[in-house]
Amino acid sequence: MKTERKTLAIQGMHCASCANKIEKALLHCQGVQKAVVNFATEKAMVEYDSTKTKPEQLVQAVEGAGYKVILPQKSNILHLKVIGMDNDHCVSTVAGGLKNVKGILSKELTTTEKATITYDQTKITPLQIVQAIKDVGYQALEKSAPVDTERLAREKEMSGLKWRTVVAVILAVPLIGLSMLAPSLGIPLPSWMENNLALIEFLLATPVMIAGSLFFSRGIGSVIKAKTATMDTLVALGTGTAYVYSLFISISIWTGEAKYSAHDLYYEVAALLIAFILLGKYLEAMAKGKTSEAIKKLIGLQPKTALVLRGRKEVEIPIDQVKVGDVVIVKPGQKIPIDGVVLSGHSTIDESMVTGESIPIEKQKGSKVIGATINKAGALTIKATSVGADTLLAQIIKLVEEAQGSKAPIQKLADRVSAYFVPVVIVLALGSFSFWYLWGLGTAFALETLVAVLIIACPCAMGLATPTAIMVGTGKAAEQGILIKSAEALQKAQEVNTIVFDKTGTLTKGKPEVTDLIPMNKFTKKDLLLYAAIAEKRSEHPLAEAIIKKAEERKLAVAAPQRFWAISGKGLEAVYNKKTILLGNRRLMEDKSIGIKGIGQEMEKLEDQGKTVMIVAVDKKVAGLIAVADTLKEHSKDAVELLQKLKKRVILMTGDNQRTGNAIARQLGIREVLAEILPADKAKEIQRLQQQGRKAAMVGDGINDAPALAQADVGIAMGTGTDVAIESGDIVLIKGDLRDVVTALDLSKFTMRKIKQNLFWAFFYNALGIPVAAGILYPVTGWLLSPIIAGAAMAFSSVSVLSNSLSMKRYKPKW
Repeated sequence: MKTERKTLAIQGMHCASCANKIEKALLHCQGVQKAVVNFATEKAMVEYDSTKTKPEQLVQAVEGAGYKVILPQKSNILHLKVIGMDNDHCVSTVAGGLKNVKGILSKELTTTEKATITYDQTKITPLQIVQAIKDVGYQALEKSAPVDTERLAREKEMSGLKWRTVVAVILAVPLIGLSMLAPSLGIPLPSWMENNLALIEFLLATPVMIAGSLFFSRGIGSVIKAKTATMDTLVALGTGTAYVYSLFISISIWTGEAKYSAHDLYYEVAALLIAFILLGKYLEAMAKGKTSEAIKKLIGLQPKTALVLRGRKEVEIPIDQVKVGDVVIVKPGQKIPIDGVVLSGHSTIDESMVTGESIPIEKQKGSKVIGATINKAGALTIKATSVGADTLLAQIIKLVEEAQGSKAPIQKLADRVSAYFVPVVIVLALGSFSFWYLWGLGTAFALETLVAVLIIACPCAMGLATPTAIMVGTGKAAEQGILIKSAEALQKAQEVNTIVFDKTGTLTKGKPEVTDLIPMNKFTKKDLLLYAAIAEKRSEHPLAEAIIKKAEERKLAVAAPQRFWAISGKGLEAVYNKKTILLGNRRLMEDKSIGIKGIGQEMEKLEDQGKTVMIVAVDKKVAGLIAVADTLKEHSKDAVELLQKLKKRVILMTGDNQRTGNAIARQLGIREVLAEILPADKAKEIQRLQQQGRKAAMVGDGINDAPALAQADVGIAMGTGTDVAIESGDIVLIKGDLRDVVTALDLSKFTMRKIKQNLFWAFFYNALGIPVAAGILYPVTGWLLSPIIAGAAMAFSSVSVLSNSLSMKRYKPKW
C-alpha cells in the first residue's frame, strides 16, 4: 500500500450538506482511507492508496456529486525579454531554437526583444525554455509569474455572484414598490399599470429568477445526481413554489378568470428572496475570503526574483529557477529569496514576517538566513540550502493550509445535524402547509408558511461556525510565529492543565559552556580536557560541543577516537591509542565497575549550582570531573510564572540528576522536577500523568523528545530559524520563545469560545426561526412571519457567524 495525500479545490459548495455529500462521494472511491471536506476553505483533503485509485478518479467522484474541481492550468504563458533579439535574423534564430522543443504550444517573438510563449507545464518548465534560447546564443529573462488558477477561478465566481446580486436587487426594488409599498401607503398607480400589474410583475421577477438559477441547477441537480438535498434545494423549493404559484395566478388573470387578482401574486416574495439570498451569499463569500488573509499575507511575502551569480555575472532570475547551491546576492532593503547560509557580508535581518520576532537579528559569515525576511543594512552573499517547497516559509504556508482545512472534533456535531437537516426541514415545511390548509386558512396562507420554513432554515451557519473560527485562529497563531498543525490540536490545547518542559534546549539555551575542570589521580587539567574532547569528537550532544569548543580555545589538537559508542542516558565510551575513555554520569561508572568514592561531595557541590557534572575515566581510572553550565533562555521564567497564574501544573523533566534539576527549577520557580529520566522513559512519564487524569502538554526540542511529544495530548516543539522541527509536534514555536506556549493555550481557549458562540447562535437561530416561520405564534398573536423577512434572516445568520469569527483578528497576546 502506498498512501498519498491530495488537496482538491472545489467550486459550488454552499452549505455543510454539500461538504458532507462530497465526503461521502470520495469515501466511496476504492482505496480512499480518509476524506475531509472543509466548507469554509472550499477544499477537500484526501488520503488514498495510490495503487488502488488515481487523482483523476477523485475528481470524477466530486464532479459526479454535482460539484466542480478547480484543476491546475496545464498551459501557462511565459513572457521573456531576450537580450540581443533586436532584428529579424535574431528572431528567426530564436524561433529555430524553439521550433522542435516539446511542450511549447505557441510563440510570439518581436524585434523589441520580447517573447511571449505558451507552453504545457506538464511537459516543460520555464527554465528549460530559457535554456533552449541560451543554447542558440541569447540570454532570456522572465517577466511574469505562473498563473494562479485557483485564485482566478475564485475571482471569476465572485464576479459572477456580484453581477447576479446587482441584477436581482435592481429588479426586486421596483417589484416591492408595486406590490407592497404602493398599496400599503395608498399610492394610486396609473390605470395602464394597474390593468397590467400581473404582466409587469412577471417581467420584473423572471430575470431575477434567472439570476438565481444557480440555486435551481445545484439544488435540483444534487437530488437527481446524488439523491441528497442541500440548502440550495430549500431555496429552489421555496422560491420556485412562490414563482410557479404566481405564474399560475397570472395565467388565470390573463385568461379572464375573475376569481384571482394581482393581489394574489407572490412574485415579489420569490424575487426578494432570491435577491436577499444572493446578497447574503456575496457577503458570505467576501467574509470567507477575509478568513484566509493570513495565508494570503504569507504567500505575499515570497519574493518573485533572485539575484544569482552565474560565472562572474549577477543575473536576475525568477525565484522558481534558483537551485540548491546557487550563490545569491542580497542588497540592503531587499527580501532574502531562499533559505541559506551567509558566505560573506555583515547585516541585520528583520525576521518578524516569519518568526514574529520584532528585533532585527545580526547575521555574518556562517549565519543561517530565512527566505522572505528583509535585509536591513549591509549586502550579503548567500549559498542557497533550501529552495521552493523546501523553504521554511513554504513549509509554514503548507502547514497553515492543512490546519485550516482540517476538522476539529467539535465540528462532528454540526456535521451530524447537517446530514439530516435539509430532509427534516422539507418535511416540516410540507407539514406546516398541510396543517394550515386543513385548518381552513386557505392555500395562500399555507403557501406562505411553506415558503417561510424552507427559506429561514440555514445549514450554512452551522457549517461555517467551526471552520471559519479555526481559519482565523490558526492564521493569528501563524502571525505570532506559532504553527498549529491541525484543528484537533487547537481544540485539545485549551483542555491542557499540565505542562511538562524538557530542560536542555527548551528552558535553557542548549549552548552549555565548560565552567569547571577538576583533575584527579595525577591527571592534569590539560589531560582531562583532551581525553574528554577526543571521546566527544564524534558525539552530537550539546555537551560535546561545549567540551570541544573549550579544547579549541586552549589550542589542543583533538584527534578522533578509533571507536565510539553512545550509551543512552548515561554517556559514552571511546577507544583512542588503545586507551578506553569513559565519559558520563554515576550510573555509567557503576555499570563499568569504576570506583567513584570520594568524589561525591565535590559533584554535589557543583550540581547544587545547577551545573551538569560528567566523570571522565581512562583505563578504569577516574581522570577527573568536568562541569558544564547551560544558561536559561531569556523568557523562560516569565513563561513559567504566566502558566502558574493560569493555574497550570508546571513540571521540569531532565536527564540530569536530581540536584541539578532542582537547582534549575529553583531559578525558574518550578516546584516539581522529574530527574534522571532516560530519553526512552520520557513518554512513559507523560503516560503516567495521563493515567492520573491529567491533560498533558510536552514542550521539547522536537528531536530527542519525539516519543514524549507524540504521547502527550498536545506536543509543542521548539524551533529556531530553518532548523524548526516541523514534523515533531502538534504545535511548533518558531521563535523558541516559551511565552508562546502561553499564547498558544490562550488562543486555543479564545478560538473554542468563538466556536461555541457560533454553534450556539446557529442552532438557536434554526431552533427558534423554523417554528416561528411555521406559524406557531399565529394562534396567539395573529402574526405570521413573512417569507421576505425569513429570507433576510437566513442571509443574516451566515454573515453574523462569519463576522463573529472575523472579530478574532483583534486578538493580542496577554503578555
